[in-house]
Amino acid sequence: MSSLQTPPLSARRAAPDQAGLCLVRILLPIVVLAAGVAAWELVVRLKHIPPYLLPGPIAVFSTLIVDWTVLSQSLLTTLQTTLEGFIAAGIGGIALALLFNQSKWLEYSLFPYAVILQVTPVIAIAPLLLIYLPQQTAVIVCAWIVAFFPVLSNTTLGLNSVDRNLAGLFQLYGASPTQTLLHLKLPSALPFILGGLRIAGGLSLIGAVVAEIAAGSAGAGSGLAYRIAESGYRLDIPRMFAALLLLSAAGIVIYGLLALVSHLVLRRWHESALGKEN
Repeated sequence: MSSLQTPPLSARRAAPDQAGLCLVRILLPIVVLAAGVAAWELVVRLKHIPPYLLPGPIAVFSTLIVDWTVLSQSLLTTLQTTLEGFIAAGIGGIALALLFNQSKWLEYSLFPYAVILQVTPVIAIAPLLLIYLPQQTAVIVCAWIVAFFPVLSNTTLGLNSVDRNLAGLFQLYGASPTQTLLHLKLPSALPFILGGLRIAGGLSLIGAVVAEIAAGSAGAGSGLAYRIAESGYRLDIPRMFAALLLLSAAGIVIYGLLALVSHLVLRRWHESALGKEN
């Protein structure tokens, strides 16, 4: 009887093993990063490489601290553009996907143009938008263009991937199209929607940076992309690296926040999130 109540050895070891695995997954990237930064600094010092060719990590971090006032203001400008483009892409992509799901004729008519918009390089579109739109509006539209298609395509795929047996059951019980959409299609498509938003978060930052480079405007409202271009013209390479570091950190934070939101929404019922806890 006691043997039935005793949990198996594999079950008792599962929790410690998972904790150790999580710790390893956190520590390994940190160790690799520290080793890379140390090697970078060592090479710069031993080879006596001048800062205008390749600054060391210490010079980059020093520049980041000294120029923090300017760089932080530019970061906020870029993040504001990114957020506005991301919100527009999220709302527009999901809304248009819902319309596509309700009307196949509309999907057949408009989806090819969404594909064309996606495959056209935004660096080629940005100068045209800057001619016909106000500068800040053009930058936001560029961020929207890059981030729009992943949301649209993922949401459309999710809405079209509903289990046919469940759809037949809803039809059998006389559910209206609105009820089927709210209680079956949208919950089934939620993982796809969140996946599209995770992709769109990083792409909206890329679109904002590309548009800011094309705009090339100076002043207090300039984004980080302009600061990078400006530093390149002045051969202020440590400042360029500092701005790139901020952009990379911003992209990591954006992706991490969206991944956290996705996990919190799906953790109690979807396999992609349950696997992280079990």
